[in-house]
Amino acid sequence: MGCVLVTRPEPDAGRTASRLRALGHAPLVLPLSKTCALDVDPASLGRDISAVAVTSANALRHASPALVRQLSALPCYAVGERTTAAARETGFDFVTAGPGDALSLAEAVARHLAGKRIAYLCGRERFPLFEERLAASGVEVTILETYDTVLLELPDERVHSLLGPSRLDAILLYSAKAADAAGRLAARAALAEHLASADIYALSPRIGEAFRAARPDHRGTIRIAVSPDEDALLALLPMAG
Repeated sequence: MGCVLVTRPEPDAGRTASRLRALGHAPLVLPLSKTCALDVDPASLGRDISAVAVTSANALRHASPALVRQLSALPCYAVGERTTAAARETGFDFVTAGPGDALSLAEAVARHLAGKRIAYLCGRERFPLFEERLAASGVEVTILETYDTVLLELPDERVHSLLGPSRLDAILLYSAKAADAAGRLAARAALAEHLASADIYALSPRIGEAFRAARPDHRGTIRIAVSPDEDALLALLPMAG
C-alpha cells in the first residue's frame, strides 16, 4: 500500500496518521471537515437525569466545563474504548465501556435504565438509531448537542500541493458528510488524476453509499469495515511493503 488519504477532522486525523505510519503506510492528511463547539445551557437539564450516554469523543471534547461539572458524577455509558478514555479524561467518574457500536450501546443502556431519563452528549449531525432504540425501550433521552461538523473549502491548488506527484492508493472515510465531500472532490476535473481510481475504505455501509451517491462512476473499489471502529477500518488495508 502506498499513500493513504486521511479525511477526518483534527485532532483525530493526526492520531490516525501516526497509526498508519506505524503500520508502514504513507499517510496524507487532508481533513474535509472540522468540528465546532455548540453552546449548551446546563441549567436546562433539570435534576432527574439518571445517566449520561456518549457515542463520540468529539461530544466530550467540545462539552463546556460547566456542563461536565453538572454531569460528571453520573454513570456514563460510552460507545467504545476510545470514548471511554475520553470520558475519564474529561472528568467523568463512573464510565462503562460499550461494545463499540451505537446500537449495541443503546441496548445495554435500555436494559439498565428503562423508564429513566438520560443525557445524550452528541453532535448536531448523527445517525438516529441510537436515540430511536432507547425511546422504543422506554428511556427518555435529553439531547445535548455539544458540537457541529462543518465542511471545509478546499481549493484545487491546496489539494495539488498536498498530493504532489504521489499516487493516491486509498481514501479513509469516517462520516457520510466526508464521503459526500470526497466524492465531489474526485469529480473535479483538476483532481481526477489523483482521486479517481483510489480505493475507498468506509467505516460503515451508510458512508460507503454516500460516497457512491456522490461519485457513481468512481473507478476504485469501495471496502466497508466489518464493524464501525478504526481498528476494523485499518485492518482492511493491504499490508505495507
